[in-house]
Amino acid sequence: MNKITLSISILAILLSILTFYSTKSSELVYVDVNKLIDGYDRTKIEKAKFEEKAKLLQSNVDSLISNWQQEIMNYEKERSSMTPKELELKQEILSNKQQQINNYQHAIQQQIQEEDQKATQTVVNDINNFVKEFGKKNSYKIIFGATGGGSIMYADDSSDLTEIILEGLNKEYKGE
Repeated sequence: MNKITLSISILAILLSILTFYSTKSSELVYVDVNKLIDGYDRTKIEKAKFEEKAKLLQSNVDSLISNWQQEIMNYEKERSSMTPKELELKQEILSNKQQQINNYQHAIQQQIQEEDQKATQTVVNDINNFVKEFGKKNSYKIIFGATGGGSIMYADDSSDLTEIILEGLNKEYKGE
């Protein structure tokens, strides 16, 4: 009786190990995060929106700088006919205007950075949410994200879900 129990126990352990290694849920899989971001259709749209907005904001700064430079040129032309008090006042006005432009330019650069971060975060959130749902649906226990920074040094190509995830992500974004 002891031999039968031992045999059944060994058989059960072997079946458990075999089941564990043969199920999809125990596979170690990964996605290339950079490829997902680059290949995701929404990335291109968000990037185009961001670039358009950044271009508009920068053109406002360029216009202010151009106007200020024109004022300096006019000042240089009229300078010889101005009184010392007028010279001092005009220099102060031009200096104040330059400071205002510098402050505005700094604020615009900060706004552009924030807009870029928002657009990037929107895309990253979409990808993370999709991968999470994909993993649940397909019974994966872990899906690693490879970024080229050394988090995954080697993986067999059969473990790469990047193209499958990218295809599903783009279909979901397009409403298919």
